[in-house]
Amino acid sequence: MKDNANGFWKFKGGVHPAEGKELSLGKPIEPPPAIEKYQVVLRQHIGAPPSPVVAKGDKVGKGQLLAEPGGFVSAPVHSPTSGTVTGIIDVPGPMGSKALAVEIEADGEEREAFPFEPVENWRDTDPDQLKKRVAEAGIVGMGGAAFPTAVKLSPPADKKIDLLVINAAECEPYLTADHTLMLENAKEILEGVAMLAKILGVERTIVGVENNKPDAIALLEKEASGSGIAIQGLRVRYPQGAEKQLIFAVSERAVPAGGLPMDVGCVVQNVGTAFAVKEAVADGKPLFERVTTVTGSPVANPGNWRLRVGTPLAKALEFAGGVKGEVAKIIFGGPMMGMAQKSLDVPVMKNTSGILLMAPDEVSQFSSDPCIRCGNCVEACPMNLLPGTLSSAIENEKFDIAEDYFVMDCMECGSCAYVCPSRRPLVQHFKRAKAEVAAKRRAAQ
Repeated sequence: MKDNANGFWKFKGGVHPAEGKELSLGKPIEPPPAIEKYQVVLRQHIGAPPSPVVAKGDKVGKGQLLAEPGGFVSAPVHSPTSGTVTGIIDVPGPMGSKALAVEIEADGEEREAFPFEPVENWRDTDPDQLKKRVAEAGIVGMGGAAFPTAVKLSPPADKKIDLLVINAAECEPYLTADHTLMLENAKEILEGVAMLAKILGVERTIVGVENNKPDAIALLEKEASGSGIAIQGLRVRYPQGAEKQLIFAVSERAVPAGGLPMDVGCVVQNVGTAFAVKEAVADGKPLFERVTTVTGSPVANPGNWRLRVGTPLAKALEFAGGVKGEVAKIIFGGPMMGMAQKSLDVPVMKNTSGILLMAPDEVSQFSSDPCIRCGNCVEACPMNLLPGTLSSAIENEKFDIAEDYFVMDCMECGSCAYVCPSRRPLVQHFKRAKAEVAAKRRAAQ
């Protein structure tokens, strides 16, 4: 439907949770001091895990290659510091299971060993060379999904891409990393956007920013003047930053069920990813650090830090002044789609957009109460699904019914659970069903 008051299209459903962004809003990006030890998880992206190219005892420099891609849908990993590899070990992973990581004991020298040089005159460089640099730098989607960026920039020949959409919505409550990055590095971000457009060969680019960031919108509009890059303000509505919803909001193009943005001629990239592309191409810097919001009422000094991958969660909290009061939950990401953590040793990843601490009175527990058929979840679902029907089928292990009712199209945004008066664990149900359906499909193949 069209929002005539604001002049842009809006997606169906969604919610507007309390934002919580005031805790870290206006705090400048801080570069924390180097620490003694980093544990760099190898698999920091969707796809095949990379293969280590270093071993225990090896000396490495900051930016040096630690692991090479394990396939087409994969990405390399680089060292966040200079020092000595003390082992390739299992560490607590952000998804709850163990993860293989390269452990590096820092030498304090911060000696750079970037594996490539800056690209001079990138505007005159072949797009394939730019895309190769994006792949070599280990850049992945930094909005959460961590899909290898070079793969997204390689659509099949039969998919004509004519629109690049930059996700600067940052619709998750509490997070301000992207907002702050736009305020401090708007020019660099837009240069990265221009690089992405050149790689894709598109002439039309739209940067979508929610209207609760008027200062970022104004600055981007100023910096983008004359560049052909359009800055589009958007109504504040979660999950505005989801690919399909963002595409519809800025272009009215509807991605079909089971489809991808490229099916409607679009590619979506996060604003942080655009900044990383600029650094990789123009500065020769691989991706080994990112801006992360460390926030929540129990955090002593909420703010935004340029954290290196491999930084333990406990150290990130130290940078933020530690903890005050009782903590009920620690989340990587935001409260809607983030993952709760069970260890303070979990290391920061390329897609760690936030570290959120929540107090006991801010957390509600799911219940085993039955669905009361209120329909709130149906109204809130941005994918036009029937969450209540799906949940009941899954509780009875009717995964074939869940598949028929398009559970695989669920993006796990949590809007349904947020509005459910019975506090049912809807997203957990859908995760289970998707795993069961995927396993059945693999078995059938």
